[in-house]
Amino acid sequence: MSNVTKKELSPEQHEELLRALKSRFEKNRNRHKGLEWAEVQAKLEANTEKLWTLNEMERTGGEPDVVGHDQKAGEYIFYDCSAESPKDRRCVCYDREALESRKEHKPENNAIDMAAAMGIELLSEEQYRELQKLGNFDTKTSSWVKTPSEIRKLGGAIFADYRYSTVFVYHNGAESYYATRAFRGSLRV
Repeated sequence: MSNVTKKELSPEQHEELLRALKSRFEKNRNRHKGLEWAEVQAKLEANTEKLWTLNEMERTGGEPDVVGHDQKAGEYIFYDCSAESPKDRRCVCYDREALESRKEHKPENNAIDMAAAMGIELLSEEQYRELQKLGNFDTKTSSWVKTPSEIRKLGGAIFADYRYSTVFVYHNGAESYYATRAFRGSLRV
């Protein structure tokens, strides 16, 4: 099996990722008050496939960080916390149907398939609003968010950004794509 299809990290990648996550965790304590890195790391060490997913989030510019702890499920919640939409996920339309509907100037990929391949879920509008309580994100960019099926059936998709101290949620044709629009994801570990 090639490394492309295996969802595990080399020992070096594993250590490098844990160092980056720990550093980000410690620099941004406001995102996860009351949580301890040692407990998060223990959970990560027990879930190597989730580490692979976090590495994909990191590799594409998402800067994943812990934003919560679901005590009932015993899971830590990670969101992409890069200041702007993840740079290596930009210029994508919303989903495969939208991509296939374009006759010309097709983007290379779509947000839904990329997220699935990475093992993450697009943030919902509610999650996006929660993220914005932890800092100012997407002040120059925007991010696709999970679109309700009623809107998607009509050809649309929604995205959000932060301007004028306000979260704005807009609509576009799902087939549209822009150099400043990507998507943010979430992962439960």
